[in-house]
Amino acid sequence: MANRRINLENVTMKEILIAMRRLGGQVTRREISSDIRDNSTAISEHEVDKVKVSKKTGNKYRPFAYMLNYAVIYLVRTGYLAEDGHQLELAEKGRKVDLDTFDPEKDVRPFLEDNNSQELKKKSLAEIDSAKETTDEDIENDQWRQDLLDALMKMDPGRFEIFCRGLLTKMGIDVDKTIGVNYVADGGLDGFGYVRSNDYRTTRVALQAKRWQSNVPVPEIDKFRGAMDKYNAEFGIFITNSDFTRGAIKTARQGTRIITLINGDEICDLVAKYNYYVEPVTTYKLKSFYTDND
Repeated sequence: MANRRINLENVTMKEILIAMRRLGGQVTRREISSDIRDNSTAISEHEVDKVKVSKKTGNKYRPFAYMLNYAVIYLVRTGYLAEDGHQLELAEKGRKVDLDTFDPEKDVRPFLEDNNSQELKKKSLAEIDSAKETTDEDIENDQWRQDLLDALMKMDPGRFEIFCRGLLTKMGIDVDKTIGVNYVADGGLDGFGYVRSNDYRTTRVALQAKRWQSNVPVPEIDKFRGAMDKYNAEFGIFITNSDFTRGAIKTARQGTRIITLINGDEICDLVAKYNYYVEPVTTYKLKSFYTDND
């Protein structure tokens, strides 16, 4: 079990560096995780998406989030990454390393421990604990996101479509009041609208909303693209409470009419951005000054 965990951490370290180069070198953990999920050839989307329930709190969490945070700490400790709050940046060492020959077992792990330095050992353990606390804090702060996704999953299809149409309206899309409203004879669309750009050009956009238990596969993208033809839509927006398979993401980007994909995480971001049926709450967390007994 320990060897498997170490191997996964090693793979994750390399994939983090690959993802950060692909994303421009300055990103958040969430962006790294999303990129690995969509593009990694070493870590499957299933591994990233895997969800468990905490025995302690009863909340859902993703084990990969812990794996990612440990790997980040190791890379920060050894000078490949720099960290500023929740923002990560490739350090010079991370920018210059040859990823074809990079081996975390040889290039990272030997520098995490120093048998002659008890102080360094304590620092290493403290940072690893910090990685776990960061993950726990992220899960706690993001519980509203999981609550929202659970609520969307329980909605009937009609109400979910209404939710999506309203969200698009908040985003500035002039949603048609008839197409997709009756749920029948709509050519397979859940909505249709118009986007007006700054140069007064109006673009036709089609909407598909799927309340889905698993990840949306390629055939659903193909069906949506076919339905777009009926209304001569110039691009499409496909919204789901879950996510899209890697094949679906690739298919959505092909052809002359790109389909914008909005998954559950992005729904949460948009709901927060536009305060769409949510109320922001400010709270505080006590620092160690109040809790240390020393």
